[in-house]
Amino acid sequence: MTVTIAVAGKGGTGKTTFAALVIKYLKENTSGYILAVDGDPSSNLHLVLGMPLEETVGHIREDTLSQVQSGTFQAGISKADYLELRINQALVEGDRVDLIAMGRPEGPGCYCAANAILRNVIDRLKQDYDYVVIDNEAGMEHISRQTMQSVDHLFVISDPTVRGLMAAKGIVELAKELGTKIRHAYLVVNRVNGELPAPLRERTQEIGIQLVGTLPDDPAVAEFDLVGRPLIEVDDGAPIYEAVKEILGKVNILNP
Repeated sequence: MTVTIAVAGKGGTGKTTFAALVIKYLKENTSGYILAVDGDPSSNLHLVLGMPLEETVGHIREDTLSQVQSGTFQAGISKADYLELRINQALVEGDRVDLIAMGRPEGPGCYCAANAILRNVIDRLKQDYDYVVIDNEAGMEHISRQTMQSVDHLFVISDPTVRGLMAAKGIVELAKELGTKIRHAYLVVNRVNGELPAPLRERTQEIGIQLVGTLPDDPAVAEFDLVGRPLIEVDDGAPIYEAVKEILGKVNILNP
């Protein structure tokens, strides 16, 4: 059974950092295979994982639609088979961690058929992995388009501000409105040194999901980013990774 883990939050809260460290934890504590899905249009997950990225699903979709509209789409192959071939070619393979980047949202035009095909391709792709970790954008674009139909664990990341917590609340409400099946949902507050201030802790009770932990403002994150070093290589004893390990152990992510 594939376990699907999604990470969401407004820009700048550290959701890509958290997603990368979840992948590090799974790689170090299981023998399973992991599919990393970069659902953020900025496509930064490959950088913190230290993996190359040449093409995104969004680009493949745009290119295919352009070929169909211009009449240059090659004969002898169905659009479904063509999209599946291109997506498999775009898959970046690593050491027990493979990566697919969804890319930017679609432009003008009708993408209903293409998205339906994409959903089927990704559903088949997921079956080859023990874990799928999705780094979503704040609007959870790919969940909202149902290219991801169910989630076992949803982590909503916030910064330690009222504005950040209200954005997290909006994400939780959006997830409910979309009707996506989410088995477990948690709130994580990033860049907290020491205890979360009482006023903010009170606000977390308005979010509608459990506050499962906080992450420290670890200088290692900025240092790795400054020199372009993949964060997945951070020391096991780094404060932020210690905090992630504590959170993942608390939710028993290895035994769904």
